[in-house]
This record gives sequence, structure tokens and C-alpha cells, in this order.
Amino acid sequence: MFNKLLRENSIVAGILTVIRIYLGWHWLTAGWGKVVNDFDATGFLANAVANPVTSGSDGEIMYPLYVKFVEAFALPNAPLINILIPWGEVLVGLGLFLGCLTTYAAFFGMVMNFAFLLAGTISSNPWDILLSIFIAVAGYNAGKFGLDRFVIPLFREELKITNTSGNSTNTISKNT
Repeated sequence: MFNKLLRENSIVAGILTVIRIYLGWHWLTAGWGKVVNDFDATGFLANAVANPVTSGSDGEIMYPLYVKFVEAFALPNAPLINILIPWGEVLVGLGLFLGCLTTYAAFFGMVMNFAFLLAGTISSNPWDILLSIFIAVAGYNAGKFGLDRFVIPLFREELKITNTSGNSTNTISKNT
């Protein structure tokens, strides 16, 4: 019942629009600040490896796979990460702010928030994840008062998504 309310109710769509715009502005300004100020994640990444999140009293590393990922991939590829983070934040911000591909923007925002949390940064990440969950679960309704109102029907038409009668499976065929 709650899921149906999130996904279909127009009043909820209006509330989600306010949340979406708030989150979008938050992501957009954070990302744009990094773009124009020559962002460098090297120190942050090195700190995530040198000072990983631990369990406290016994000092056990809580996210060893994430630490290995940062050490083996992110740090050696810091120039790539220095592009992906700021522009990822800008794109997530635009998607949420404009309501364009809203569900995808919320998902990728959550991925970045979790990456920051796994590195030991708290900031507003838990709050952003919580709000993004509502946007992601709401799906199309979260972008109903945004560009998704126009973009999603175009994608559906282009992919010709149809539901076969009496069967819950969807078939997708490319329009040629």
C-alpha cells in the first residue's frame, strides 16, 4: 500500500519533487564546486587506505574489500577518479534537479554516498541516502513533475515496452 502511494499519488509526486530538487541542488553545487576548483581526490583516497573504518576496540577493518579497491584501483587511477567524482556529482544533481532520468540519478547518487561512507566520511551521506531511497522506490512518480514526464514516454516508445496480456513478463524489442 505504501509502495503504491509512493509510485502513483500526485500529492506524493509533489512532495518528492521538493525533495528531488533539494537533493539535486545539493549534488549540483557540490560537484560544480569540485569542477571549477581543480578537485583532487588523491589525499582523500590515501586517507581511506591509511585510516580505514575499523570496528573500534579490536581495530578490525570493517570494509576490507573497499580498502583493497581504493588501494588497487582508485589510487593508481586518481586522475580518472578526479574526473568521475565531480562530473558524476554534477550529472546526478542535474538529473535530480530537472527530474530527468530521476531513478537513475538517485541510484548513482546513492552509490557515491555509500562510497563516501565506506571511506569513513559521514557528512550528509546517510540523510541523502534515506531521501534517495524514497525517490528510487517512487520511480516515475518522483520525476512526474520534471523532464521524466517527457523523457520516459520517449524511451518506452523507442524500446516498445509491452506487457503481454495475462502474463507478467515484459518484452522489449528495439524499434527498427
